[in-house]
Amino acid sequence: MSGYTTILVGTDGSESSFRAVDRAAGVAAATGATLLLACAYRPMSAREVRDAQDVLREDSYKVSGSTPAEDVLRDAADRARTAGARDVETMALEGDPVDELLHAAARRGADLVVVGNRGLNSLAGRLLGSVPADISHRAPCDVLIVQTTGRTRR
Repeated sequence: MSGYTTILVGTDGSESSFRAVDRAAGVAAATGATLLLACAYRPMSAREVRDAQDVLREDSYKVSGSTPAEDVLRDAADRARTAGARDVETMALEGDPVDELLHAAARRGADLVVVGNRGLNSLAGRLLGSVPADISHRAPCDVLIVQTTGRTRR
């Protein structure tokens, strides 16, 4: 069995990223590793903040007092615990997803980074780079790229 003690997985709240969370949680459960859930985000501009506030007022949504990244991380942590992970920590990281995930992996001594494959096969991903491709080329540790799009496993 692997010697993984700290596993970092990035999530953006999408269903495909939650599939990567599920796989990372399974590995963490099997190895007894700490699972670090990270959600990287870019801060909204002043205009985006105003527009969001207008939408919230118009639609009379309940405001939970938490940020969208915190909401994503709470859902991901619930999923990870359901999948068997016992030691789960969350991190909301402001900045570019690739840079922030790599910095977090180095800071926390992650020995495995888990990401979904989303972006690897798109034209934009091939031209501009994608999170999984960039992570796999620059990570300071092992990388697991989970098949999260297309055909599902049975």
